[in-house]
Amino acid sequence: MPAEWEPHAATWIGWPHNKSDWPGKFAPIPWVYGEIVGKLAPGEIVRILVNSAAHESQARRVLTKCGVDLGRVEFLRFPTNRGWTRDFGPIFVRNETEIAIARFHFNAWAKYPNWKKDDRIPDLAAKRRKIRKFESRIILEGGSIDVNGRGSLLTTEECLLHPTVQARNPHLHRAEIEKVLRDSLGVTNVLWLGEGIAGDDTHGHVDDLCRFVGPHTVVLCREDDPHDANYRPLAENRERLQGMRAEDGSKLEVVDLPMPAPLVFDGVRLPASYANFYVANAAVLVPTFNDPQDRVALGILGECFSDRPVVGIHAGDLVWGLGTLHCLTQQEPATTVRGA
Repeated sequence: MPAEWEPHAATWIGWPHNKSDWPGKFAPIPWVYGEIVGKLAPGEIVRILVNSAAHESQARRVLTKCGVDLGRVEFLRFPTNRGWTRDFGPIFVRNETEIAIARFHFNAWAKYPNWKKDDRIPDLAAKRRKIRKFESRIILEGGSIDVNGRGSLLTTEECLLHPTVQARNPHLHRAEIEKVLRDSLGVTNVLWLGEGIAGDDTHGHVDDLCRFVGPHTVVLCREDDPHDANYRPLAENRERLQGMRAEDGSKLEVVDLPMPAPLVFDGVRLPASYANFYVANAAVLVPTFNDPQDRVALGILGECFSDRPVVGIHAGDLVWGLGTLHCLTQQEPATTVRGA
């Protein structure tokens, strides 16, 4: 599985439609998607999943008003239950000559009953793109893993190993999951963090917590308020990372990424995190929250990705859906191999 910063052929995204994901606050969401697609399209094709001709028409109207070049957009009428494409969409892998899909399964984070349409998307993608898929029977969401493209993978015990809460594969132990990750994604080095952040509906996705920004560098969220729910788990993950090594044995450089102030809506703590950024060909898109730390986070990520602009996308409405930019995107790598 290539690193996210390696060249993309396209970004996959599911046009929003499930109003229960943003109860009482759905109206602005398509416009946020329009802004996101507008930042992606200059650098790569955007493949947008829609439920029907009418749904496609709605998306086209929003994108046109947002000034998006529709020649850079491909609509795929693949019905979905939700729009969190990172978690149910195709996870692409690559060798020297072709790309393929590592076909995992999706069960709505072992929490919600409506997931069967979402679970079909990798099969439909493989058929449409005319590429091979490699079947794995385990449940795995794209947001639960992050890779450096050289063989190292980050994940959390809370998400993949918890025996009872939102247990995806309760019959599998750590060694068995690691074998699946090695066989399916070509990784040789699985790095286990502990818990995720407060408010995370997925129960511990790593893409709200810690991300690779280079072959030997990660950004890790840091909470400085000892009274905040995130203080202890983030500190413990920092301790774990100090003893971890990349696949070649080199020490990982850990860059601190601040947390925004706690964001609460309708009494619910939301998983607001700058770690949920998305690295596209033409830009790095970073969720922002009208918080003083927005500028700090953008600056830190700008230093990590000096080869492309770092752009803030206001995610105050989006995060009411319990996810932001990385959660709703999935990259399709270019067929050109790094260094070729």
